[in-house]
Amino acid sequence: MTRPVRIAASILAADFARLGEEVARVEPHLDLLHVDVMDGHFVPNLSLGIPVIRSLRTVSALPFDCHLMIANPADFVEALHDAGATGITVHMEAVPDPRGIARIARSVGLGFGLVINPGTPFATMDPYLELCDMVLVMSVEPGFGGQGFMPSVLSKVEAAREAIDRRGLEVGLQIDGGIGPGTIGQASRAGADVFVAGTAIFRRPDPVDAIADLRREALLSAGPLGADRS
Repeated sequence: MTRPVRIAASILAADFARLGEEVARVEPHLDLLHVDVMDGHFVPNLSLGIPVIRSLRTVSALPFDCHLMIANPADFVEALHDAGATGITVHMEAVPDPRGIARIARSVGLGFGLVINPGTPFATMDPYLELCDMVLVMSVEPGFGGQGFMPSVLSKVEAAREAIDRRGLEVGLQIDGGIGPGTIGQASRAGADVFVAGTAIFRRPDPVDAIADLRREALLSAGPLGADRS
């Protein structure tokens, strides 16, 4: 059986003047909506916050996969849940010991995951895989959309896939940054199964066709479910 594939659209690349319309157009074709939350401290940019998440929840039933690029994520867990988040991913660089925030997320009913930047070794995340529903390997530096994919991170995707499969964990392996035609196949072959795409969806003439093309390429490149990649 081929490993399942999930596509998450990053609304950072959508037209903010028509955000509800943009989401409604692609929603039937997606698995997740990826929401980047930036604080201007952990990364040098500001982006979507709790009021936007709350507003989007009124027009979308998709799971909201909230990527917290913020310095103090534990302070916002309850508010994110109340606004309509489904799950959060937090950076190992911001929370080197994530056990406390994982407990907080679970206590309010949020899914929990961890993120590593391109320069952070997979070994920092490895001891905490059992805490996670999702792990995310960044394939660009966090904070800005539209960057080029960094192939050097694929070795970390492979390491994460090997660890997840070897330990029999039900953990999504997500990749985010520069994902589009060509790069999604590389990421899928390395073992990713959740793909965040922004410009490759919302900046295409037909976002629905773009999602279908990405899903097809990822599936064609995916390995067997539970394959031994050692």
